[in-house]
Amino acid sequence: MKVLLIEDEKNIASFIEKSLEASGHQVVTAFDGETGLEILAAAEFDAIILDVILPKHNGWEVCQQVRQRLQRDTPILMLSAMNHTNHIIKGLDSGADDYLAKPFKMNELQARLQALARRYRRQTVAASMLKYNGLEVNMEAKEVWRDGRKIKLTIREFKLLECLIRNPGKALSRHELLEKVWGLDFDTGTNVVDVYVNYLRNKVDKGYPTKLIHTVYGMGYILKENDDASE
Repeated sequence: MKVLLIEDEKNIASFIEKSLEASGHQVVTAFDGETGLEILAAAEFDAIILDVILPKHNGWEVCQQVRQRLQRDTPILMLSAMNHTNHIIKGLDSGADDYLAKPFKMNELQARLQALARRYRRQTVAASMLKYNGLEVNMEAKEVWRDGRKIKLTIREFKLLECLIRNPGKALSRHELLEKVWGLDFDTGTNVVDVYVNYLRNKVDKGYPTKLIHTVYGMGYILKENDDASE
């Protein structure tokens, strides 16, 4: 596991770093909040251990910036000698996933870190699988299945299906699909979207009693079970 440790007390930082590395983890250490944020902006980590009392942005501020400005959902284990309930609540409200009071036992820190990492991995795997009414899109493997049958798609067909399955029940205009799938922010004057929707229908819907891809006249296309007011 690759861990970012943000701790200004160098003795504690050294102790944590050596203990984690002895367990096979890779540790990068920052001694203030500003440096920690700079490191996070440049690299990905599996977990963050974050002290509350830090120079150049305290732990609460760092946590908020990780969640809001950097848009990272990396698990954060917050450390602090301030173990009053209000401090714990403040840490969790700022975006931390867990809170460990100082002094702590290293085996407890490691156990909490591993638990956070496992939870994060499960969430990541779940987010990589998009499902709708028997249709499954594996974003990691770039595979599509319907009712247990694998469907082979081209890159464009896959991207088109991804747009639809990420927005079930929502009509997407041809312009939206051109922008998301082909990267074009203008109308090409061609029927490329209609052509590829037809390709997709032949692979995803053909042979199934329940059709999932429908036309919304005058608007675009939609992924849904029924075909009320659509093709």
